[in-house]
Formats: sequence, structure tokens, C-alpha cells
Amino acid sequence: MITPEEYFTKRHPVAFPIWQKAVVGIAGAGGLGSNIAISLARAGIGKLIIADFDSVSLENLNRQQFTISQVDQPKVHALAANINSFNPFISLEAYCMKVTPDNLITLFGNCDILIEAFDDASQKEMLIQNWLEKYPQKPVIGASGIAGYGNSESIRIHRLDNLYIVGDTQSMLEEGISPIAPRVAIVANLQADLALELLAKQDTKG
Repeated sequence: MITPEEYFTKRHPVAFPIWQKAVVGIAGAGGLGSNIAISLARAGIGKLIIADFDSVSLENLNRQQFTISQVDQPKVHALAANINSFNPFISLEAYCMKVTPDNLITLFGNCDILIEAFDDASQKEMLIQNWLEKYPQKPVIGASGIAGYGNSESIRIHRLDNLYIVGDTQSMLEEGISPIAPRVAIVANLQADLALELLAKQDTKG
């Protein structure tokens, strides 16, 4: 049986202990959210709280971290199973429900950082606005502009106090055309990496 000490080898001596104590919330478990969760779990985040009401579909498989055998399963449950298959030492809370202003605090109030990973623009706005109103000192990392392919140099991090937006902020999804895996993964991994950076900086300041 593998021990945590054996599993967590060759980790960053300063940052890894900080990440092990951290709680990160992910609102959405689709293209962005599933990739974010996988990366943070591999990095060694101690606890992830993930919420999404949707189920896995075939059209999701071009960019989301699920398998054909998981089609029709709730995304959060399938994602939790996939994470546990490679990191059995992480703490996971998976909620199959829609995130609303009424349950935002209940779901994510204990998180150090919240990551927005929605498709719908109105959901993005709702989440960010309510989070910043309730927790102005806690960072929220959103995404805007992930459509298409190529032109990856246009993807960057936009910083405004404790609000961070990752993407090109311009490209729009075309009806009937799904986002493509590489560009989605680039944005998702920038969101995940930024969360790791902010957690390490917060702990140093504290």
C-alpha cells in the first residue's frame, strides 16, 4: 500500500506544505473545471470543493476530463472518481447542484480561493459579483475568451485587486461549434497555476 510520504515525493519544499493546507473551490466541472481540478489535485492541493449540476455527454469528451464509460454520470461524481484514481490522499467535496447566490456561501464559504469555470456568461457574472461582495479579501479567478485555436499568445491574466480573469477576453464561442481541448486546457491550467501562486503568496504574507 502506497503511503502519502511515498506518493508526495519530489515536491516543492516551501510551496507544497502550503498547498496541502489549502481549500480551493471550483464552480463548474466541464472543460475548464475538470482540467483545473485534475491539475490542482496532481499539484497537491489538500482539499477541493467542486459544484456542477450537469452530466457527462459525448460532446464533452473532446475537451473534458471524462471517459466514454462515464457518459450520463453526474460530472462532479465522475470527476471525483477520476481524481481519486491517481490521488487517493486528497479531500474532495462534490456537489451535484447549480450554484446560486443563495447557496454560494454554503458551498464555498470555507475556501481560500474560488475558481469560476462556467460556460454561461450570466452565471460567471453572478458568481464573481456575489463572491466579491461577500468575500472581498478572497481571490476569485475567472475565465473569458477561450474559443477557437491558435493565437495562444493572446491569452493572458488580467488582474484587478482580488479579481483575476484568464483568457483573451475577446474570442466568442460559435453556435454549434465546441471549444477545442488545447485552448481550453491552456486557460484552465493558467487558472490552476495562478491559484497555486496566490496561495503561496498569501501564506508568505500571513
